[in-house]
Amino acid sequence: MSTLLLNLDFGEPPPKKALEGNAKHRKFVKKRRFLERRGFLNKKNQHPSKVPKLHPDPPKKGEAPRVDGTWKVSHLPKKKTAASSSGPEQPLDRKAAVPWLTPAPSQKAGSVVAKVDLLGEFQSALPKTRSHPARSQKKGPQKNPTQKNAPQNSTQSHLENKCSGASQKTPGKMVAIDCEMVGTGPKGHVSSLARCSIVNYHGDVLYDEYVLPPCHIVDYRTRWSGIRKQHMVNATPFKVARSQILKILAGKIVVGHAIHNDFKALQYSHPKSLTRDTSHIPPLNRKAECPENATVSLKCLTKKLLNRDIQVGKSGHSSVEDAQATMELYKLVEVEWEQHLAQNPPKD
Repeated sequence: MSTLLLNLDFGEPPPKKALEGNAKHRKFVKKRRFLERRGFLNKKNQHPSKVPKLHPDPPKKGEAPRVDGTWKVSHLPKKKTAASSSGPEQPLDRKAAVPWLTPAPSQKAGSVVAKVDLLGEFQSALPKTRSHPARSQKKGPQKNPTQKNAPQNSTQSHLENKCSGASQKTPGKMVAIDCEMVGTGPKGHVSSLARCSIVNYHGDVLYDEYVLPPCHIVDYRTRWSGIRKQHMVNATPFKVARSQILKILAGKIVVGHAIHNDFKALQYSHPKSLTRDTSHIPPLNRKAECPENATVSLKCLTKKLLNRDIQVGKSGHSSVEDAQATMELYKLVEVEWEQHLAQNPPKD
């Protein structure tokens, strides 16, 4: 049996290409950094993990390597001596480390003032936040007097409104009414509603309808009422017309001349505090140079105070025209009469 002899050499020399490659790389790095120091090339920004460890100059004592290849001098801790322990060196080192958190160094390093109060520093760094509550506090007392004076002003204005009727009421709550009647019952002596007209404060017509009385008409009274037989053909029944009229008058100040006759024809009683009868307003009679307690006709007052003729001719009266004239007469003495009523309110 033959034996095989193997000549094995286990010492493998390093590959030349790898050594040559490493040498070329080191040479390239040296040349590049030389050019960077000379200013011919910009420094290459590299990730700290990829920075090569090779450096042409060995680090000195107290130096730490930087990313760009230079060395940063770090302050070595000095030996504690009697002078250094009492000096401001320890707070200065802290300020250099965190300059925006630490206060200025105090002369007494060992005192309580030298300690860093972070909360106090942040509060002192934000002075504007303290001024906002102060402003709100200043605004507070300014609002309180107005709030306290608000009810006083309201009561004063309420008293002024009572004294002046023009400011107490609004035109939307004032109407003037005039009704025309026909004769019913025995010999036509009973006055029944045959036409009703309502105008607002500005004289605009709100309601104007012919009304059919529930009883037989004996006398149309055309010379004064202007009502004729043909007007009753399509007239509104009394009950329907009455409900429509009362809805308009509800809660409003009603102006009329000898208005009690109109309410009697409507079979209705309006509150006296909301009723204004131009036939019983003394200031109106004084303006017309008539006795204060006398009952002056609407035609006479309109002629003297408004210089206008109404109820003229044989065709009869117009309830719309009479209602508008009544409202205009009332407006002549509105302020004066409402002041009198505020001081002497009528009893219902």
